[in-house]
Order: sequence, then C-alpha cells, then structure tokens
Amino acid sequence: MKIQLLPSTFDAQGHATLEQRLTCFLIDDCVAVDAGSIAIALTEDQRSKVHDIIITHPHMDHIACLPIFIDDLYPTLRQPMRVHATQEVIELLERDVFNWNVYPRFSDLKNDYGPVMEYVPIPPSGEFSVAHLKVVAVPVNHIVPTVGLLVSDGKSNVAFSSDTAETDAFWKVINETKQLDALLIEASFPDELANLAEVSRHFTPSSLSKELKKLTHNGTDILAVHLKATHRDTIVDQLNALKIPKLSVMNPGEIYSW
Repeated sequence: MKIQLLPSTFDAQGHATLEQRLTCFLIDDCVAVDAGSIAIALTEDQRSKVHDIIITHPHMDHIACLPIFIDDLYPTLRQPMRVHATQEVIELLERDVFNWNVYPRFSDLKNDYGPVMEYVPIPPSGEFSVAHLKVVAVPVNHIVPTVGLLVSDGKSNVAFSSDTAETDAFWKVINETKQLDALLIEASFPDELANLAEVSRHFTPSSLSKELKKLTHNGTDILAVHLKATHRDTIVDQLNALKIPKLSVMNPGEIYSW
C-alpha cells in the first residue's frame, strides 16, 4: 500500500514545505482520505485516477478543497465522484457546504456524462469497500462526529486515527487485527497547550505517549500527523524526546509504502 500526505503549504518557488494546514491522504493514487488539500496538491495523473474520497469528519481543514476539486473536474467527470462518509457527516456536508449558498449541491447536478457526485454512506457496521480496499470505520473522540479508519489492501493494514483525543473502540479494532503495518495518528498541539488540546479533543506529545500504551502490536510504524503548523518545530522536538520506537513525523509529499 502506498500512502502520501498531500502538501498544503508551498514556498515562493512553489515547492511544498513541511508545514501542514490541511489534511488529505492519498492511497495508491486513487483513494483519498479527507480532502483538505486535494484540489491543490494532486498531480494531473492523480487527478484522473481519484474517484473515491473518504471524509472522516466535517472540519474545514479536512474538507476545504472537496467542493473545489469537484468543481474543477465537473465538465470531464465520466462517473460521479464518490464521497464516503457516515450519514451524520453527509447531512452536515449538505447543510453547511453543498447548500447552494456556500457551494452548489453537486449531488443534484449532472454533466454531459451523468451525475457528478454521489454520497456513499458508511454502513452502521463500519465495514465497507472502496476501490480495491477494505475499510473499517470506527467512531473516535472528537468534538464533531468523526471516524478513525483501518484500511487494508489484502496484504498491508494501515490505521488512521483522524482527529481524536483519548478513545477505546479504535484501539480495540486495530489490536484485534492480526497485522498492523502502520499507524497514522494525530499530535496536534505542544505540551504547553495541553488545556487547548483537551477542550478541542486533540493530542499533545505527552497525551499521545500515554495513549500509545493501548497499542498491543509490536514493530508497527507510527507516523505523527496533524501537527499545527505554528507549533510544528516544538511538537517535533517533544515527539523525538519521547524516544518511542518506530515513532516519526510524516512528511508532506513523501510517499510511504507498506
């Protein structure tokens, strides 16, 4: 499985920087997890291959480019862009984004080839298929309806925490998985902002260290993501100081394979 954290910040020469302000992961060049930077960071080849987007929750940094991405492709889509989300999140997207005020309701529109967007509700069981992948969605502890994900291509298994604080169901699912190759887990704020992290339901390096004790797999690659750009250097230093085996910070634009 090949995973890329799409860049969202660029320097004056147009090169991607390490600061991450929007969240979007690309799996095997064809399935996106969240859509924060999907309209600004895909290559032309990737743009032609992505037909499925899994939305973990409706916060702006995770959906900012979703309407723009569909808008860009509107005339050329030969099949609808499939947006996979829980029914709660679908209703929030329809109410707050695709509402004819913020953006057109693309689920009601067609181009010359047919519908341009369709919602695919994540079933209550949490298990569903997307392209060649099997996915399990698990509710996590955030301030809006949010799911973490366990994604498998039949050979590798990768877990995405999405935005969360202390949680239990997520760990139960991934610990029951026979093999876990990688865990992508958030570390949003530095320890000095622990109070803000608590009220917004995010991790700091210290709280993440405690939470990772719930992981029973050994040898799993652990990649910290969702570092607030303003505090990135401090968070990286604090994560490194934990000296947790296999823990590193995921770099935007780099391709990781398992």
